[in-house]
Amino acid sequence: MAVRVLSVIPGEDGGSSMIFAKRQSSCLAALGLHVTDFYLTARTEPISVWREVNRLRRTLREVRPDLVHAHYGTVTALVCVIASSVPVVVTYRGSDLNPSPAVAAWRTLLGRLLSQLAALRACGIICVSDQLKSRLWWRRDRAVVIPSGVDLDHFSPRPRAEARQRLGWDDRPVVMFNCGLDPWVKRIEMAEASVELARREFPSLRFEVMRGDVDPARVPLLFNAADCLLVTSRFEGSPNVVKEALACNLPVVAVDVGDIRIRIEGVDGCFVVQPEPAALAQALMGVLRKGQRIAGRERVRELGQDHVAQRVRAVYGAAVMR
Repeated sequence: MAVRVLSVIPGEDGGSSMIFAKRQSSCLAALGLHVTDFYLTARTEPISVWREVNRLRRTLREVRPDLVHAHYGTVTALVCVIASSVPVVVTYRGSDLNPSPAVAAWRTLLGRLLSQLAALRACGIICVSDQLKSRLWWRRDRAVVIPSGVDLDHFSPRPRAEARQRLGWDDRPVVMFNCGLDPWVKRIEMAEASVELARREFPSLRFEVMRGDVDPARVPLLFNAADCLLVTSRFEGSPNVVKEALACNLPVVAVDVGDIRIRIEGVDGCFVVQPEPAALAQALMGVLRKGQRIAGRERVRELGQDHVAQRVRAVYGAAVMR
């Protein structure tokens, strides 16, 4: 009999938020699991959170899953371990264990504490990088490292000229940057300073910023049209934008954060440098001078969604057997 899974995802059903978790649910369903998605829409106000706990309990009675998968720590994971009488698997993805002083200090500390408390009750723990796993206070020995998967059909190399024509871009060099919803964590000011220095050699350099509201269907087109992805984050788990850029053979210039060094190690045309504008600009200019694509796709083939879903399914099996 196929395992029945209730996949609990913070946020709303639509949009690009937590798109990697939504895609993982679809891949697990394709493997034959019965997966039901539950969107936790309230995570800040205590009364609203309690209503979500009760709504989750009602859904659990209706769906009768064999296990619950919380696709984030903080309130999402804690609500799951409180509401569920079946095994809970928690995936920690980055800011649920990493610091984030961009928000109120008490909120980020509380969120990290809730993440750690949820780990005590979880039957399975997934961290998307070794660095994130090292931030667990306890039960680290039970945690497995499984990076989020990449949709290799969606993110695939296309001719740059064709992508630019579709976007209406000219032939100026373009650096992509993912700011998301947290400019402080992504350190946009360092990215801007780096690009400004690179403009001394490439005065027409265009800086394209994705701010969390980009249609997911449009991202591969942007990556195929760009010349480089720049990452300057203070903290990361296993940034999917890097894996997605590699899948499109787009060069990456980044600081040493999360698992980026592991992902791009040995890929000619990608660079991990010191978190300083001058060093980042130097690497950017080297990429732009060369003006070539990289052989990055082979490096992320093992992180295709199907392969990752199979590893997650193994975690489910172990959790249900406990």
